[in-house]
This record gives sequence, structure tokens and C-alpha cells, in this order.
Amino acid sequence: MDKIKKKIKWQKIKRNLVAWGLMVPSLVLFAFFVWIPIYKIFKLSFFENFSPVSFKYTNFVFLENYKEIFKDVNFLQALQNTFVYILWSLILGFFTPMIIGFLLSECFHAKGMFRILIYVPCMISGIAVVFLFKNIYSDADTGILNVIVKAFGGTPRRWASDTNIIIPLIVLAMTWKGAGATSLIYLSNFQQIDGNLYEAARIDGASPLKRFIHIILPEMKNTILTLLVLQIISVFQVFYEPLVIGGMDNYSSMSLMLLAYKYSFSDLQYSKGAAISVVLTLIILVFTIIYFALTKFLNKKEKEG
Repeated sequence: MDKIKKKIKWQKIKRNLVAWGLMVPSLVLFAFFVWIPIYKIFKLSFFENFSPVSFKYTNFVFLENYKEIFKDVNFLQALQNTFVYILWSLILGFFTPMIIGFLLSECFHAKGMFRILIYVPCMISGIAVVFLFKNIYSDADTGILNVIVKAFGGTPRRWASDTNIIIPLIVLAMTWKGAGATSLIYLSNFQQIDGNLYEAARIDGASPLKRFIHIILPEMKNTILTLLVLQIISVFQVFYEPLVIGGMDNYSSMSLMLLAYKYSFSDLQYSKGAAISVVLTLIILVFTIIYFALTKFLNKKEKEG
């Protein structure tokens, strides 16, 4: 019996060693490209600056960089813009894929064709989509939107330079690019809902809107919560969209990621860029903790129910 136990124990150890052996290359790469840069950024945020030539940190200043950025008008503007991005992404980008996925689930003809058409924008390079929308929003009379406006007898306007609408326009471009994939996620979840609930609702004469509110939303609250938090986290990392459409010096569309890039690689203020990156990381961490807490709460409620 002892020999059998020892043999089973050795087999478990052997399996674990093989598993860890397979994981080691990925862990090394992950540490090299993720954890070490994160550590370097945190360290740099406590120093006055960094020399890219000698790779040396100069003058330990502790929290002075953080004090500076919170006094910086550009940082406060970028922080405000980031939350405006989130607001518009919830208005335009969060409900749109849900509605598209629901309409696809209600569609009986050519469903496969509609799935392909909706997913096509996701297959296009992100930077290509941004340049496409840059041409659409161009301030020139030859910009696509201005050409359409003139065709209907309107007056061309400066779309990309309008500080009141530049963020919604950028979010619209982001939604067009990413809504298809999220719609298919919602569609797959819609199809997992018990069909008997749908049939009973149809027999009772419930409209599609009522079926959506009373059947789909309660059945998909965990999926909706997950996609909501993931969208908020991704919007905090908006970078090349405002860079291309709004421009590096357009603070009305500046995001925190773009400002950190500007300070680091345009103004060569590496420490301020690092401090902004750390603040952004902490904000995302807070939202991640909130997500796990809400998920745990909802799962507990489901078990109690």
C-alpha cells in the first residue's frame, strides 16, 4: 500500500514538474516584458528624471512627481477627458453591441450573413480604422462628412477641431471598430437562455422589448457586468484614437495614456510620464477590485436564491 501511495505521489509531482516546465518560458517572457517594466515605471516615478543614455535614475524626490502632475492643468484635463470617454462609451459603445446581438437573436433569415457583416470591422487593423475616421471627420471641405453635408445643402464644419464633439466622434469610431465582436458574445449568451422562457413569453404576447427586459437582462447580468468592467478598463487605455484623430496637442481629446506618452517621448519628462502611468494603473486596479467584489456578491446572491 505504501508503495502504491508513493508511486501516485511521484506521478503527481512528475505531472506538476512537466506543467511548470511548459509554463517557465511563458513566465520568463511575461516577467521580462510586463513585471520588470512595471517595476521600472514605479521606480522612475519616484526620481527626478532618467537618462536613456546612461540608464541611470537621477535625484530621488519621492512623491514630488505625483504632486506636480496633480497640479498640472493638462493632467487634470486628461483625467476629466478619460471619464468623459467612459461616459460616451457607455452611451454609444456599451448598449449598441447588446442591441445588435439581441436583434441578431431575433433574426430568422440570413442570420449567418448578418454575423459576418457585423464582424467585418473587427478584422480591419485598428490604426487603419482610425485613419479612415480621420478622413471622415476631416475639417477640410473634401472630408467625407463635409461632402455629405454639402450634398444635402448644408454648410461644412470643422468636425475634428470642435472641442464639444471630438470625444463622442472618437468613441463612435471605437464603437464601429469593436461592436461586432461584443455583439457575437452577447448573441452566444442569448442562445444559451432557456428557449421555453422565450416561447412562453411569445405565447403571452410579450413584445421583443419586454422579452429583452424581463428575460434577457436578468439571465445575463453576470455577462453584462463583466463586459461593462472590461469596457471601462479598455477605455482608460485609449491611446492611438485621440493621437490620430485629435492630434498630440489637442487637449480637448487628450487621454491619460496619450498624455503619459507625450510627456515621456515628446517632452522627455520621463518621470512625469511614469507618474501618470502609475496613477492610471491604480485607477484600473480599483475598477478590477470593484469588479471582483460585485461578481462575488452576485454569485453569493444566486446561491442564496
